This record gives sequence, C-alpha cells and structure tokens, in this order.
Amino acid sequence: MEYRKINVEMVVFADEADAVIGELSRAIDRLDETHTIFGGDIETAVVEKSGPRRKSALRHTLAAGETAVAAVKLAGNKVAGAYKKVI
Repeated sequence: MEYRKINVEMVVFADEADAVIGELSRAIDRLDETHTIFGGDIETAVVEKSGPRRKSALRHTLAAGETAVAAVKLAGNKVAGAYKKVI
C-alpha cells in the first residue's frame, strides 16, 4: 500500500501562534473523522525577522484599489470641468 506524507508550513505572528495551533488541531480532528490519518504532529519554531515589517499582498491590493479610485475620481472631475468650459 502506498502512503503520502503531507507537510504544511506556515509563518504567523508569535502572539497568534497558540490560536492557530488550536484551530489546526481541531481541523485535523475533523479530518480524522472522515479520513484515515496515520500519526501527525504540529511543530513550532521561532523565526526571527529582521528589518521593517512588510506589507501583505492584501494590503498592496487595497492600496492599489484606493489609488485607482482616486485616479478615476480625479479624471471625472477633470472631464466635468472641461465639459462645463465647453458649454
């Protein structure tokens, strides 16, 4: 019989680690109710990150959306101003 080992690696803020581990444990328990799981373990390790905190992809997306909205509003105002001058 063939088996597969599944590894999942995540990096979370240290103050959220316990909550994430708890949710992962509950998720594994739910999986064990419907699938046969052999063994399993959740390991944690401290990861030091030096330098300034970077923006997440979601933050970059939201910022890009805000910039696009501002550009469309500005363009609309310019078009409205030009239209008023023509009339």
